[in-house]
Amino acid sequence: MSRTLAPLSIAATLLAGTGMADVPRVVADIAPVHSLVARVMQGTGSPDLMLPPGASPHEYSLRPSEAAALQDADIVIWMGPQLAPWMQDAIRTLASDADHLTLLEATETKLLDIREGALFESHSHGPDDHGHDDDHADGDHAHEHDDDHDHDHADDKEHEEHAQEHGHDHDTHDAHAWLSPENAAAWVDLIAAELSSADPENADSYLANAAAVREELAALSADVTAILDPVRNGSFIVFHDAFQYFEADFDFPAAGAISLSDAAAPSPARIAEIQQRVRHEQVDCVLAEPQFNPGLVSTVLDGTDANTAIIDPIGATLEPGPGLYPQLIRNIATTLASCL
Repeated sequence: MSRTLAPLSIAATLLAGTGMADVPRVVADIAPVHSLVARVMQGTGSPDLMLPPGASPHEYSLRPSEAAALQDADIVIWMGPQLAPWMQDAIRTLASDADHLTLLEATETKLLDIREGALFESHSHGPDDHGHDDDHADGDHAHEHDDDHDHDHADDKEHEEHAQEHGHDHDTHDAHAWLSPENAAAWVDLIAAELSSADPENADSYLANAAAVREELAALSADVTAILDPVRNGSFIVFHDAFQYFEADFDFPAAGAISLSDAAAPSPARIAEIQQRVRHEQVDCVLAEPQFNPGLVSTVLDGTDANTAIIDPIGATLEPGPGLYPQLIRNIATTLASCL
């Protein structure tokens, strides 16, 4: 006599057949990284997001539910202590047994030095091997990793000499590297490899998703270039220096930033420098951010004809998930184009 399986039994059978029960628990720190992880995991599982949309990664206190997710994690994927120094202790305390993928420490990551000055000078040097300018504003330059560079700094002496020679160490790199689609394309491969190692049954899915994301990112970059091309003669100021990687990828440099890359409150002297540039050098647009004090932007704009708009480097107003990253990058481009 035949028997009909209850719907719940059918669901359980299908779940076991796809290996879903073995999908690792993954925690990602910020919404853009979470989006890339979610896209690579699409069809097998979903990662947890550590920081809620709108929270500043530079300083944050975990809620109990977020601490619990971190404690239960099999894999933690995060930018690194350069962006969220507080998170290093949280990972060490709550997720010491989990595997960690620290994106800013990956040899595949393109890194840029922090810009200290309020004003960024234009540059006219030729492109390097990656299609970006060799020199950046205020003497900053891209730090491209060689294939044989040991990012764990096994040769500490060599690394320290390199840091002294260039006036910085690894903690002075700009941490907003997710705003480079070039970096994102490298990271999805790292994410897929990490997931595949922990979950071999679903490795084909992770690797196929990563390949699809790379194609999507290439198309996204072409779209963004087309959006920005008509306004490339415009000049803009950002609220805090978070957009250098976007500027480098699309050869679209800002004229300055009101705040440093860590979003620290600017000094009166720095604000005065920005005001002078906006008033006397035909800056077309001064950009605010949803998380920060709009009063500083109003102060900079006072007595000028510059436009203003709100630009979002972290997806504060976007729905978390696999679609957030491309929407974030496209929104930056459209906001810039509209403001200019």
